Amino acid sequence: MEMKDFIQHFAEQFDDTELSEFKPETVFHELDEYSSLIALTIIGMIDEEYGVSIGAEEMSAAVTIEDLYNTVKSKL
Repeated sequence: MEMKDFIQHFAEQFDDTELSEFKPETVFHELDEYSSLIALTIIGMIDEEYGVSIGAEEMSAAVTIEDLYNTVKSKL
């Protein structure tokens, strides 16, 4: 699993946010388009793409995309 691939999959969950907005240090909870529905689609994407289950608590605890990536990577 590579960061650039994770960011690509992560960004695909958003319809209106430019790909350039997504970087490892992006605080994704602050993105205008981010919502609880998008959080659920990200959780589903992580399960489908990486076979890793994360909960809402872990999603909330991650501040940046890199934090979430590290959470997923630790479960592989």
